[in-house]
Amino acid sequence: MHNEFTAIIEKDGEWYIAYCPEIPGANGQGRTKEECRSSLAEAIRLILEDMHDLAVVAERREEKTIDMEEIKRQLDHSVVGA
Repeated sequence: MHNEFTAIIEKDGEWYIAYCPEIPGANGQGRTKEECRSSLAEAIRLILEDMHDLAVVAERREEKTIDMEEIKRQLDHSVVGA
């Protein structure tokens, strides 16, 4: 899968700084534009990886919640049927 994001790169003294408006917190820096772009790309990769991991954890928690609700229903049903 290939993703494209906007990179805003500015010169600040001897350094280049960059950010990505679509990904809050994604920033990069470097002495050259290429170093800056590479730094930003790595920041974006790490943020997206973390977001994916958080989504997986949330999904697992939701599955556990659903499983616990199903267990409660089964227990309630078995007590009623006893």
